[in-house]
Amino acid sequence: MQLSEQELVRREKLTQLRALGINPYPAELFTVDTMTTEIKQDFKEGKKVIIAGRLMSRRIQGKASFAELQDAEGRIQVYFNRDEICPGEDKVQYNDVYKKLLDIGDFIGIEGELFTTNVGEKTVKVKNFKLLSKSLKPLPLPKTDSEGNTFDEFNNPELRYRQRYADLVVNPQVKEVFIKRTKLFTAMRTFFNERGYFEVETPILQSIPGGAAARPFQTHHNSLDIPMFMRIACELYLKKLIVGGFDGVYEFAKTFRNEGMDRTHNPEFTMMEIYVAYKDYNWMMDLTEQLLEFCATEVNGSSKTIFGEHEIEFKAPYARVTMAEAIENFTGFDISGKSEDEIRTAAQEMGIEVDETMGKGKLIDEIFGEKCEANYIQPTFITDYPKEMSPLTKEHRTNPELTERFELIICGKELANAYSELNDPIDQRERFEDQVKLAGRGDDEATEFIDQDFLRALEYGMPPTSGMGIGMDRFIMFLTNNASIQEVLFFPQMKPEVKQVAMSDDEKVVFNILKANSPIDLVELKTQSGLRNKKWDKTIKGLTKHSVAKVNKTDDGLFVEVV
Repeated sequence: MQLSEQELVRREKLTQLRALGINPYPAELFTVDTMTTEIKQDFKEGKKVIIAGRLMSRRIQGKASFAELQDAEGRIQVYFNRDEICPGEDKVQYNDVYKKLLDIGDFIGIEGELFTTNVGEKTVKVKNFKLLSKSLKPLPLPKTDSEGNTFDEFNNPELRYRQRYADLVVNPQVKEVFIKRTKLFTAMRTFFNERGYFEVETPILQSIPGGAAARPFQTHHNSLDIPMFMRIACELYLKKLIVGGFDGVYEFAKTFRNEGMDRTHNPEFTMMEIYVAYKDYNWMMDLTEQLLEFCATEVNGSSKTIFGEHEIEFKAPYARVTMAEAIENFTGFDISGKSEDEIRTAAQEMGIEVDETMGKGKLIDEIFGEKCEANYIQPTFITDYPKEMSPLTKEHRTNPELTERFELIICGKELANAYSELNDPIDQRERFEDQVKLAGRGDDEATEFIDQDFLRALEYGMPPTSGMGIGMDRFIMFLTNNASIQEVLFFPQMKPEVKQVAMSDDEKVVFNILKANSPIDLVELKTQSGLRNKKWDKTIKGLTKHSVAKVNKTDDGLFVEVV
């Protein structure tokens, strides 16, 4: 492990602390009796407090020092005075431990009393402090110069997502996103629980991945010696519970789809699915409007929210547009009664990339996605999908070519998907068989499995039911004005981390020249770096040793390039 100069210094301080008999990672509890927010809201001069948190800044002025302590709720100023902390002859606790051996990022516990400084700052006067955890790696804190300019902000997305622990410490606003995320789940649970619906859990490992058109992650169960799949949905299990006699069930389900990653898709995401007996998709539209308005208000204090350049109004009611109306409105093409070949030809004429593996439903979905979806900014229900697109949905009561299904679109993105659930076991079997045929044609989104146990459950009888799923990650994106799903996941999936090499200051200078001029003549690189003799030799050897740069011999001489 290659350590930076600062990391080496901190490890040396660790040794010195232990030599003084101080355990830098004590096991015993430290009793905290207040938080920074409470101190500021209920401030009383002279009040004794016990707080704990990270040391985030300090200004040492001889025998006195002002610093900032950050706990889970915010920051507060703390005042260290040598004679208050060390009233006797022994000044080690202040002169050595505090001034020399503590670092920014260390966790400390403080006993003190409140006072107000001459400039009106609410402050804790430290009477005693204890090191609770030594930080061995410097926090990536921004720096501000004398003119107020800020440098080295920790705002690189890849670093922030990969080191979320550091992101949360140095970018406090990030924490607010996740606080709102928790509020959203709480609000939704409250909404459902007050209506008598029952929260349940269903299997994540499944023998058949069903309930959605998606590619699953596959693993192997060693004891049973069978393939298993991470769930792509929990729909079929929840409907089995409706068969079993529950009138309303819902689940917040960690779900997995082995597909692409982008700003709105993560392989692991959270769905909420709810199923209510004796209801249909019209009733579910009404419930969805009420649910989203309630959740938006609980999370943000208003049914309105800003997303990008748009103000989104979650207050009910929402517009309702059939898929056929949407496509005809934006393309002039009426899909009603058209054959697969006619729809394929129309899609091609619209400039949409299609192929022979796509069935009628997939073709219609492509047309809608390419030509219509992005036009719906305010919450809009797109209803009455073609039967080929919806293998788990009940046939429309007035048009056998359609199903009773809706998707809720906001800012051109799907947020919710719902059906009048198909409860005819014979029809359901035929729909599954049609999906298998599409999979055989090469449609990678069509299911190649027939869930015989689910069909058996339907044969026992399932009452008329409506079900609905909401992408919780996407919902919180809308409520917190984040266009990237990675911003609302604590630990999003990332590509393997590229090994980071700690460089000396001289190596950084040469590397920065290389980045701007690679490849570059070795002599020219040496001249630009300003390094001479042993310094130059050590620097270039260090860069090549760690495979950061390499030297190539050519007919024109020696050239250096970034690896």
